[in-house]
Amino acid sequence: MSFVDQDSSEVGPAGESKLESFLFSCELSSKVPFYTFQGDEEEDLEHFLELRTICLGEGAKEESNVVEVSAMNHQGKTISVPIACLHMKSLPMVSLGEFELKAPVTIRLNSGTGPVIVSGLHLIASQAEDSDLFEDEEDDDEEDEEEMPASKPAKKKQKQ
Repeated sequence: MSFVDQDSSEVGPAGESKLESFLFSCELSSKVPFYTFQGDEEEDLEHFLELRTICLGEGAKEESNVVEVSAMNHQGKTISVPIACLHMKSLPMVSLGEFELKAPVTIRLNSGTGPVIVSGLHLIASQAEDSDLFEDEEDDDEEDEEEMPASKPAKKKQKQ
């Protein structure tokens, strides 16, 4: 389920937004037990972290490694939730699907020594400029024209 939606009413009068995605990864260990993801402080941009996988790294010990995230809930309060409990012999990796959180987000190695690699996508949603929307529509029209070859009506043979 994605919270960044093309039909979002918060995005502007046209209801259109521009969504960019970038690869995200961080490594947690006993030396670096947490990572805080924060977006730029620009008013017209919203930053989201979409977590996809969490796995044990090379050299992980045979111990439980618990990973938790801290983020804002719908009331604006920061809450922490465990999202993975990894063990080298039984569960070295977990797939989270499209677990989306709005920045700021803190990912913490709550127990264990790691290393634990967290990966996903950094999503940036911005209002699409009217000129951007117009250009996109023109590009779509041009592509449609190129795909449809001109057709001629078939010639009918006359009976004799």
